[in-house]
Amino acid sequence: MNYDLSKFKSMVDKLNIDLSDSQYDQFIKYYEMLIKWNEVMNLTAITEFDEVIVKHFVDSISLIKAIDVNKKINIIDIGTGAGFPGIPLKIAYPNLKITLLDSLNKRVGFLNEVISELELKDIEALHARSEDLGRDEEFREQYDLAVSRAVAYLPTLSEYCLPFVKVGGYYICMKGSSIEELEDAKKAIEILNNNNAVHY
Repeated sequence: MNYDLSKFKSMVDKLNIDLSDSQYDQFIKYYEMLIKWNEVMNLTAITEFDEVIVKHFVDSISLIKAIDVNKKINIIDIGTGAGFPGIPLKIAYPNLKITLLDSLNKRVGFLNEVISELELKDIEALHARSEDLGRDEEFREQYDLAVSRAVAYLPTLSEYCLPFVKVGGYYICMKGSSIEELEDAKKAIEILNNNNAVHY
């Protein structure tokens, strides 16, 4: 099937991201897999091509506005669901090392299929609860960046994400514009003794 990529390319250009034809092909394949798997399991309510491009793909890679992803950094995507923002970031920036974490094994199965089909390297999908994995020494304080996209209320989300961040690292929650949520999270962040939280 042929897709009109003009809108996608225009938005990517505005982010100053240079994607090759093969990377655009990976995004298309990812979209097609998302739609196919969505028929048998709940991955996304958004299925129309242009909407997926804007609300999932471009939104995911817009994280570059908050942190430099051109260098090789180690990222954990907590509550990744259908792979957002981790997989779009990996497609756009192959240098990144990414761990996708989700508590539902069926979704992890989907993520592993995507990783295999797109031949992505330095990326893994883990089936675990963040509150459990965050206590594991193998994962605790091991990441340059912990990121999560619309998973939970911000104070709770902070408790899920911050244990994974190494000293000098960052935690980015991709949320809407609720200032109340940000204010409520400040206490949780202070308790967790991490001043590197970024909200945008």
